[in-house]
Amino acid sequence: MLWQRALANTVLLAVALSLSISHVVHEKRSVSLPHKRRRVDSDAIIPVRIGLRQSNLHTGYDRLMEVSHPGSVNYGKHLSKEEVHSLFAPADETIHIVKNWLLGSNLIQKQDIIHYENKGWLAVDMPAKHAETLFGTKYYEHETKRGELRIGCDQYHLPRHISSHVDFVKPGVKLSAPLKKREIEKRGSVRSSPGAIPRLSNIKPPHYPGWKLPSGAGALPLDLQNCGVNITPTCIKALYDIPTACHSQSENAMGLFETFDAFSQEDVSLFLGKFASNTPSHTAPKVISVDGGTAPVEPGNDRNGGESNIDLDLAISLIYPQSVIVYQVDDIPIASGETDTSGFINTFLDSIDGSYCDYSAFGITGDNPGIDGSYPDPFQGGFNGSRQCGTYELTRVLSISYGETEIDLPKPYVERQCNEIMKLGLQGHTILSSSGDFGVAGFPGEDGDERGCLSAQRSNATIYNPDYPSGCPYITSVGATRLYPNQTVNDPESAMQVDIAAFNFATVDGPTSPPLHFFATGGGFSNYFPTPLYQAQDVGQYLKNDLPFQSLPFYEINANATNIGQNGGVYNRLGRGYPDVSANGAFFLTFLNLTERNFFGTSLAAPIFGSVVTLINEERSVIGKGSVGFINPALYKSKKFPRNVSKTALLTRIDPSVLNDITNGSNPNCGSQGFQASEGWDPVTGLGTPNYPKMLQYFLSLP
Repeated sequence: MLWQRALANTVLLAVALSLSISHVVHEKRSVSLPHKRRRVDSDAIIPVRIGLRQSNLHTGYDRLMEVSHPGSVNYGKHLSKEEVHSLFAPADETIHIVKNWLLGSNLIQKQDIIHYENKGWLAVDMPAKHAETLFGTKYYEHETKRGELRIGCDQYHLPRHISSHVDFVKPGVKLSAPLKKREIEKRGSVRSSPGAIPRLSNIKPPHYPGWKLPSGAGALPLDLQNCGVNITPTCIKALYDIPTACHSQSENAMGLFETFDAFSQEDVSLFLGKFASNTPSHTAPKVISVDGGTAPVEPGNDRNGGESNIDLDLAISLIYPQSVIVYQVDDIPIASGETDTSGFINTFLDSIDGSYCDYSAFGITGDNPGIDGSYPDPFQGGFNGSRQCGTYELTRVLSISYGETEIDLPKPYVERQCNEIMKLGLQGHTILSSSGDFGVAGFPGEDGDERGCLSAQRSNATIYNPDYPSGCPYITSVGATRLYPNQTVNDPESAMQVDIAAFNFATVDGPTSPPLHFFATGGGFSNYFPTPLYQAQDVGQYLKNDLPFQSLPFYEINANATNIGQNGGVYNRLGRGYPDVSANGAFFLTFLNLTERNFFGTSLAAPIFGSVVTLINEERSVIGKGSVGFINPALYKSKKFPRNVSKTALLTRIDPSVLNDITNGSNPNCGSQGFQASEGWDPVTGLGTPNYPKMLQYFLSLP
């Protein structure tokens, strides 16, 4: 009726008029997107989810330092899952205030509001016109170059008194993006997209052009003579002085995160049989299926892209007889992108922490087909069960070789997910993530640029594109190193930098596209997270060094990360620096589709370092000690510790030699040299590579 419409319009007008007086911008997109877009139909139902701000999160850093810093009297006294959940639950006041605001808008009825059990979310499905009025915004459907549709807005508002109680609203400024793998075959072909079936071949990889036996290599054992061009477990053990493992405690199984890509047991067995003589060739991991994830697959399957194979090759060969657990995440329709969703690590976090199940903080999430990975999945071949919440226990060490550029994620989303990683650290878990493979850029083609660089104002693809989750200060980010063809395992490594395009041209094997000239270990400074205290001294020292990067213009990010590229700057000088550590990531010799070939990338480095941490946990278990948990504070030489650390403990310093300092190399891209390796920490190789005996001695000395 006309009078009802007039009344509704009056309500909407009243709400709209109040925006200019009482509302503030809660979240705003900092970089424009190149997608085509159109307004969402005003009557279309939008699944609005309001993430409530948790309590005590401001104490999270200090609490984590209490159990993670060797100078603390509470080092190693990790909390239980229940203790962590209770500690950070949203305050009752927050729930009450936000609910009353929603009801007071006269746009929502009490029965329309769903409050999830973990108290982290309020959910309301409402017409787009009501959502736009409530948040003072305009919703758009974005169409990506792949034809995917994503819902989002450029900015939205909240009342001043509500903003402090809300982390973020979804859908909001976040647009989902396909994940990119952190590895590349020797042929230079980036991980195959779903549907592309790798060719089976019996052709061995071409020899490194012009390679000759390096000086001094003849005096080495035969299996160590060509490590500069073919890295094997024997080479890795020699580089880092890693002994043959001997323990198999159940509490120290090592975890690997995998999604879509699945290992081939035939490939893994071929690798173990040829390159890991101490390991039975039939050794297989335990596979945990998260929401329909399946593995293994047969050689030649389109999901056998090599990522899972190399993770397993390295972990099994370095820690056997210890077991390895593969968390195979999401069913095929969702993991492959068929459903136009990108749940990434949220589905995994759901499965290991039930309190997180409705607290998803990555992308447009929830159980909304077309936007989120929703279970039961109605797509053909989809997982028919309910989503798994708190179903599995997390291993003490987890290695992740997936990620995407930080800019793809709104700051509140990233902060919320990073806080969950902080909670896992409080419980004694070590989470490692590869730092990326294209230097200071993202994946080629990311964010509308061929090389994966950012643009702002008058700059044109010259701004560095930081990685996530490496930017999270509670992740141990792992960069990559390499030996050169004229070096042996007795020589110092350099930062991993390989001109894949030139190498493929020389070997007549693989693509030679321009972005492949800049295949180098990822590193830099976050735009979303400030430098944490545990690395502040080391980062500050690096920024004083007389190195070529000092000639580059920089910017100092503001609290909302809306000034990326300001004044022509190409990187944020105030950000969390990454990687933290590194390990070898070049010329790894393995099998893919029954064919011997080499792989490159930080995907190799993360499971290597994760294996080292696992071996250390094993030795601590032998003498009755717990896991090392979040290892970053113990690996940095920071002088700024939590207030409760004793003065005596402040005198304790980690010996820098527990890591092999890498001082040669850089990570160029985006039209510049990037950053340079140097003595001490640097945003290329971090603090360095493992020196296992000294790392073990150090961590065994801690409580």
